[in-house]
Amino acid sequence: MPTRATPTERQRRLGAELRKMRVAAGRTTEYAAGLLGLDRTKVSNMESGIRSTSPERVRILASNYDCSDQRYVDALVELANSRNRGWWEQFRGSLPQGLLDVAELEWHATRLRSEQAVHLPGPLQVGAYARAIFDAALPPLPRSEVELRVVFRLHRQQILERDNPDNYVAYVHESALRMQFGGRAVTREQLQHLCEVSELVNVEVRVLPVEAGAFPGAGHAVLYAEGDVPPLDTVQLDSAHGPEFTYADAQLAKYREHMGWMHARTLGARESRDFIHRIVRQL
Repeated sequence: MPTRATPTERQRRLGAELRKMRVAAGRTTEYAAGLLGLDRTKVSNMESGIRSTSPERVRILASNYDCSDQRYVDALVELANSRNRGWWEQFRGSLPQGLLDVAELEWHATRLRSEQAVHLPGPLQVGAYARAIFDAALPPLPRSEVELRVVFRLHRQQILERDNPDNYVAYVHESALRMQFGGRAVTREQLQHLCEVSELVNVEVRVLPVEAGAFPGAGHAVLYAEGDVPPLDTVQLDSAHGPEFTYADAQLAKYREHMGWMHARTLGARESRDFIHRIVRQL
């Protein structure tokens, strides 16, 4: 199978799952290499995501590792299906790999939940608001890259509008609603758009008022992406050097609790929309 210099997060995740399955079965890399007719190094590269693999090889490994969870195996086969190239591929080589990985994660998720304390979720942003965020980067981004990132961010909205749209729940802290990225006019446009998109049947925006006090993971932007099966859920965290991805069982359990806490303490969808409208009137 062909290799790619920079593996995608999707490739790395498949490799990690294949390794986890092998270790759970008590098998060695030499055993896997024998099954596939490869040398040990190629199997190690496959498990690290450096080397891609085929759906057929995934099924061979799962069968010989005695994995009986057919839904899980089918989900791994889908991960291996390299023919599923998405819209983000047109930006490959022009934007950082991490941004493409986020778009791919969103596209393949069955449900998305985000937690934002400083700015609004990327798929819910308007162009002027996104541009203001990118303009604030240090060191400054070239104008051409800022505009390319804005176009890319707007493309991410496809997950809400396609034939089978994602179910998206956004938990937004009041402070994020009041941050005036781009000034009062841009903020007003952004909040009006947020109210409009929250009317979609597949989108729910829930506000955490400042009166709620402390909250878990304060200051972190979190995206919880549900996979085809729970073991393939993924958490994406924002950081100064780009998106980070985690899917260790303990981390998934932790952020499931985060999202549950948020859902229990945020305002309902209608109350949240009224809350946002009140902020718009103040601008």
